[in-house]
Amino acid sequence: MDWRSLPSLSSLRAFVAVAENKSLSGAGRELNVTHAAISQQVRALEGFLGRQLVVRDGRGIALTPEGTQLCNGLSQGFETILETVEELQREDAARPLNITMTPSFAVSWLMPRINDFRHKHPDIELMLNPAADVVELRPGGVDLAIRFGNGEWAGLDSELFIPTNFVVVGASSLIGDRAINRPEDILDYPWLQEYGTNELTIWLERQGVVPKGKLNITHLPGYMVLEGLRRGEGISATAKVFVESDIAAGNLRILFEDGVYPGAGYHLVTRPGVKRPPLKAFLKWLRDLRAEQEER
Repeated sequence: MDWRSLPSLSSLRAFVAVAENKSLSGAGRELNVTHAAISQQVRALEGFLGRQLVVRDGRGIALTPEGTQLCNGLSQGFETILETVEELQREDAARPLNITMTPSFAVSWLMPRINDFRHKHPDIELMLNPAADVVELRPGGVDLAIRFGNGEWAGLDSELFIPTNFVVVGASSLIGDRAINRPEDILDYPWLQEYGTNELTIWLERQGVVPKGKLNITHLPGYMVLEGLRRGEGISATAKVFVESDIAAGNLRILFEDGVYPGAGYHLVTRPGVKRPPLKAFLKWLRDLRAEQEER
């Protein structure tokens, strides 16, 4: 399409508003601009087409034959645009709200609370994807990712939701009274690691530790890692927020705590731009929960 052969959309909208209202001031109120701005847009359209489109008719405005012809064509075109936009909005509103998060976050934080959201928003269909894989946020796909990190994801909006440090923990029944002073002191323990993650390797690299032999690592779903930790089947690296109650009860023991990253924790990650109504509702629900917890 040769867009240069078309007048500006704003002038076409102004003309149709004038035709429908038979008044410059009425068109201005409908489009929330001054009647002078409407008059300028109509004159520009007439200049572009080389045709007179409107004439004075008493205290109002009437269309010339050319104006009537243009108005009929534009009205049909704008109706088609409106119908298409409304159909897309209906389809988008009906699409399930797609949320991805790690299995550990899903089991330890989200699932115990999700019934509250369902009760408050029974009309919103949820699609929860607990996966360790980092999923790309594309239009029509994942609406929200809940990710652990320092909040720096290029091209995406990020909001710190739950601040938390990273800890290496083990059951008191497994560690006993043994003194753990250096990262090397835990290399001979069995390790439990969530599928698709590499927290152990990352943590050891940060400490400058290079294991001399192959480590004893078992890869498990997130919920099984936490249960295995509590039963003393191995040690693991995890977000502190998931094991705080076990630490407070003395069931788990912090061996090392990683506070390296400022702003570390779970973030709400979305695409820039206007959010779908279901996503707005879910984000508000999360923020309300956070505010309630901070007040306690």
